Amino acid sequence: MDIKEITAAGQNPGWVIAELKRKSVAVPAWAKLDEAYDVKKHPVMNKQLYPDKVTKKGIEKVTRITLGLPKLAVKRMTELMFAIPVQRIYKSENNDEKLVGEIMEAIFTKNRVDAMNIERGRYLFASCEAMTLWYTQEQDTIYAGEQSRLKLRSKSYSPMNGDALYPLFDEYDDLVALSVEYQRRENDTTVTYFDTYTADEHIRWKMNGGGSPEEDVREKIELQKIPGIYLYRPEPIYEDEAENIYEAEWTLSRNGNYIRKNARPNWVVFSDGKVKFGKEPANDNAGRNVLQYGKDDKAQYVTWQQAIESIKYHVDEIRRNFFMQLQLPDMSMENMKATPMSGEARKMMFIDAQMKVTDESGIWLEFFDREINVVRAFMKKMYPRLAKAIDSLQVEVIITPYQIRDEAERINNLSNATGGKPIMSQKTAIANLGYVDDVKEELEQIKSETTVNLFEEPTI
Repeated sequence: MDIKEITAAGQNPGWVIAELKRKSVAVPAWAKLDEAYDVKKHPVMNKQLYPDKVTKKGIEKVTRITLGLPKLAVKRMTELMFAIPVQRIYKSENNDEKLVGEIMEAIFTKNRVDAMNIERGRYLFASCEAMTLWYTQEQDTIYAGEQSRLKLRSKSYSPMNGDALYPLFDEYDDLVALSVEYQRRENDTTVTYFDTYTADEHIRWKMNGGGSPEEDVREKIELQKIPGIYLYRPEPIYEDEAENIYEAEWTLSRNGNYIRKNARPNWVVFSDGKVKFGKEPANDNAGRNVLQYGKDDKAQYVTWQQAIESIKYHVDEIRRNFFMQLQLPDMSMENMKATPMSGEARKMMFIDAQMKVTDESGIWLEFFDREINVVRAFMKKMYPRLAKAIDSLQVEVIITPYQIRDEAERINNLSNATGGKPIMSQKTAIANLGYVDDVKEELEQIKSETTVNLFEEPTI
């Protein structure tokens, strides 16, 4: 059915929302994914599966050790992709296109796009879905020195924040409607909203306290384009490693119970006779213990002998396999300092991770291209005189994987490439160093100190 027929005025709101919720992409439910992402929901924390011990003296708590590796994997993948900010290269052929590029970059900068990319990366790699909505506000704003009566804003949605995303695709896999369901607190009441965006309309339904939906907003969209961008992946970044993590948690937790019980040394007396003990002190600050035993008897401390190496090997193998399968570097301080290697060798460690970033970049590049097209559509409404340049400007998006950089080596390579000629002015070098507030004043001071006074008599 055509999207205009579904969202036509006068249709039953319940039926319309049900049709818009027909999701054609297979995405895991966040409620299920959160069981692995949140360590408090791991099986070892479930008191029904792993109950505390009830004794005559009360409840004896069992050891519960969790490993937050799924959350760490989400952070690592996001850092590998966006720790070095995404770069947009504007290929302008005239002054208007150059100005359009400056305006577009100013829009992204004012919307803090670098921080937004990190946020969206976390949303996608953890919950498998992310959506960004662009919208305007009636407010005088300046972008790259150009006045506009509209301010362009953005907002991202994710199931991690309690939002439900519903993209609707047609038979050609083109997005025809993008909907989001969310809740807000109003006057101590939880109100559910369902917003739908098409190329022509924005419609909002409102449900008070779980009641029947009522149409709240219906407004035209003049962009002729859906003002939102949707991104998804079929599984979280930690993929099928959750069960292995649970196994390691069970091993550590159960072993922790034995350690707690047996780690305290036992004082054992070996004797066939009756041993007389002195009065034992009740606290740990006593100067001595007194005991008496026979001539051929003996007494000594006996400690628990446990094969700890097998447990350590078991857990370490699960952890090592986790990072190896996901092509993520284990960049923990403990691991980095325990493995001595040169700077060049450390850079080589990131080859697998860089290939992983390349593998993940495809859907992100499509996402960024669609986002640029949405921003273009808004810019034509904000700056109609630049409409032709806005359409013709070519924009290339580059994702640079994180890598360890040796600045001295990089500068040396660039210097060699130019045949030993300078690659940076003194002014730029002082500004990049960041030790002084006024670069111009510092240059003047350096110049005055290095100027030779021709009238000054030379010292012998």
